[in-house]
Amino acid sequence: QVQLVESGGGLVQPGGTLRLSCAASGRFFSSYAMGWYRQAPGKQRELVALITSLNSTNYADSVKGRFTISRDNAKNTVYLQMNGLKPEDAAVYYCNAPRLDMSVLWPWGQGTQVTVSS
Repeated sequence: QVQLVESGGGLVQPGGTLRLSCAASGRFFSSYAMGWYRQAPGKQRELVALITSLNSTNYADSVKGRFTISRDNAKNTVYLQMNGLKPEDAAVYYCNAPRLDMSVLWPWGQGTQVTVSS
């Protein structure tokens, strides 16, 4: 069973930056598309960034131009560089491997909290 461990969250001022990491256990990590999701209080979890096994990327409109997803297959790790953070980016951030029907392959990790406040 694959385990996902997210890290790198914290408190940052508006306009600030954070880099999130997600380490995955298990084999064949490089074969899977990976996504970063976020869930704010009272809202549904949403996919904000996706990277395929061929390193193609896609972003939600709300983060396009500010967030960058990348991966290091040798480390079984996916990253999310977040620049120009806004208060509305505050949420718990998770990673997972999306299926075609937009469900996910693996159990959710604990997530990492991002707080954007002055």
